[in-house]
Amino acid sequence: MSYTLPENIVDPVKLDRLAEVAVKVGLRLQEGQDLVITAPVCALPLVRLIAKHAYQAGAGLVTPFFSDDQIALARYQHANDASFDQAADWLYEGMAKAYSKNAARLAIAADNPLLLSSQDAGKVSRANRANSKAYQPALEKIANFDINWNIISYPNAEWAALMFPDASPEDATRQLADAIFAASRVDVEDPVAAWEAHNAALKERTTYLNAKNYHSLHFKGPGTDLTVGLADGHEWMGGASVAKNGIICNPNIPTEEVFTTPHALRVNGHVSSTKPLSHQGTLIDNISVRFENGRIVEAKASRGEEVLNKVLDTDEGARHLGEVALVPHSSPISKSGLLFYNTLFDENAASHIALGQCYSKCFVDGANLTPEQVKAKGGNSSLIHIDWMIGSDQIDVDGVNADGSHEPLMRKGEWAY
Repeated sequence: MSYTLPENIVDPVKLDRLAEVAVKVGLRLQEGQDLVITAPVCALPLVRLIAKHAYQAGAGLVTPFFSDDQIALARYQHANDASFDQAADWLYEGMAKAYSKNAARLAIAADNPLLLSSQDAGKVSRANRANSKAYQPALEKIANFDINWNIISYPNAEWAALMFPDASPEDATRQLADAIFAASRVDVEDPVAAWEAHNAALKERTTYLNAKNYHSLHFKGPGTDLTVGLADGHEWMGGASVAKNGIICNPNIPTEEVFTTPHALRVNGHVSSTKPLSHQGTLIDNISVRFENGRIVEAKASRGEEVLNKVLDTDEGARHLGEVALVPHSSPISKSGLLFYNTLFDENAASHIALGQCYSKCFVDGANLTPEQVKAKGGNSSLIHIDWMIGSDQIDVDGVNADGSHEPLMRKGEWAY
């Protein structure tokens, strides 16, 4: 089911601020730089505003690509079986070519989290795998931070109905829009200045953690006793970062995390998710996994377990970690009390880990490391990169030094130093 909503459900002033922040803070788009946008059709009002701000900032060419929930469902309901092993590799090759010519990339996340939840899990898995493989040339440009890129969000009526089931479609969408605006720091008069202050605060955290240069992190709490070894020469990042093209950008809006690269072979113990993971239209809940020498050897979930295990079978790297991130429980998104069913938001409510591809930028001098050097330092490689939440107000985190001594980093989900 899809809703047709009246116009002006979403505050036009705040929506324009979000578009401005995406261009001026998220991307810091440069004079003459092209921009590639991916978005669902429901986000067209935001795409139009982004194009306006991009051209005002001197963009060369803005090229949007749109997706649609009903077209996606039509595939699962009517396509022949061979369709699910296909993907638009020609499109992703074109995007990779654009990025190699220094085009910026902006994605608008506004999906219905449960769109594919009632579809055949095998077909969903096959389609995701084919898409991940085809997307690899473009993903490498993004994951390796070759270009300035950014992800923001826009309210979808079906997504809003999931978050606010007791409200009318109009009220639910309005509430979701307000939540997006608050989390994205555009509910203030000068959102660009607000982001400058927030980036400075995140920089203080990364400076502290980089000075400590911990050997590993230890997460302990209900259902969790996990040691995450950190890659050799790892570097903590958060907020604004410098891409290889020299442009400072904020990849995620919102963001509350500081993050780095784990060592792919030095993760041991067990861990449980603290929030559901919405992945490609399927909700995966109560994840519990066990690691041995960096690899997931056992995985369970109360919901979506079949999809989870198919994700883990994407390739060998899918069973290893590519990111670990720390987020205080008192972050604005956590304090909102809302479960967004969207990783862009939920990962910023809790500390988290990511399966799959690492970010090569999270190494000292990462911009100059070859893939072979990244692997030698412990960086993971995979077709996927999927974040899921493991932090809460019941989780403690220690920094572990090379000599095995522990120092408190977080207690009950809050910074302890």
